[in-house]
Amino acid sequence: MDTPRPARSTISGRALPPRLGRVGAWAVLVLLAACAPEATREIPRTTPRPAARPDAPPGLPTADERICRSRLAELGADFVPLPDLSAGSCSSSNAVTLYHLASDNTRVVVTNLPRISCSLSQDLSNWTRFSVSRAAQQILGSPVVKVETFGSYSCRNVAGSSRLSAHSTASAVDISGFVLADGRRITIKGGWQGSDSERQFLRTIHQSACKRFGTVLGPDYNRAHEDHLHLELGGGGFCR
Repeated sequence: MDTPRPARSTISGRALPPRLGRVGAWAVLVLLAACAPEATREIPRTTPRPAARPDAPPGLPTADERICRSRLAELGADFVPLPDLSAGSCSSSNAVTLYHLASDNTRVVVTNLPRISCSLSQDLSNWTRFSVSRAAQQILGSPVVKVETFGSYSCRNVAGSSRLSAHSTASAVDISGFVLADGRRITIKGGWQGSDSERQFLRTIHQSACKRFGTVLGPDYNRAHEDHLHLELGGGGFCR
C-alpha cells in the first residue's frame, strides 16, 4: 500500500516544497493585504493630532524691546541688553547693563548698574543730560562726568512693609552722588546740607526729577533716603 505524500502548496500552479509553500503563502497574503482598497483597511481609533507649532526662538527681542533699545542708543547711552530674569516673586524684563550716558559735550559714566530696565534708563539718560549736567555747569561751574548709584535691581520689599519694591523689577534706581569734570565729588548725603551751591544744585535736580519720574524720594522724605535719591518709573507723581 502506497504511503500518501503530503500535499504540496502551489503558487500560480507551480508546486513548492511544504516549508517553502507555507512561507510563500504567507508572503502572498501580506502582499494582497497591502494592496487592499483603502476602505477595507482598519482605521485607527484616534486620529493623531498635528504637530504643535514651535515657539519663537528664544532670545529674540520683542518689538517693544527693539524700540526701547533703539531709542536708548539714539540718546547716546552705552549699554548691553540682558535676558529676562525671574527669581521667585521678583522679575526683570527688557533690562540692560548700563555703562555710560551722554551729556551735551561729554560721556557720563554711570556706576553699579548691572541690571536696570530699558525704560528707566531712557528717563535717567534724559534727566542726566538736560537736568543734572546743565545744572552742574550753571550752578557749580563744571559739568558732570560721573553719576554714582547704589544700584537698581534688588529682590526686596519696601523697607518696613510686605510690598515688593520697584527695585524688585529693576524699575527704580538710587542716585548717591556725582563727580564733576573739575574733580569735585558731590554726594547726596554730604551735599544736601552742604555749601549753598551744593544745596542749590541738589534741590534743583531733585525738583527736575519729579517731572520725569513717577516717584522721587530724597533726604527730606525719611532717614532711609538721607544718602540717595530714589527715582522710580510709573505714574503717581509722588515727590518728597
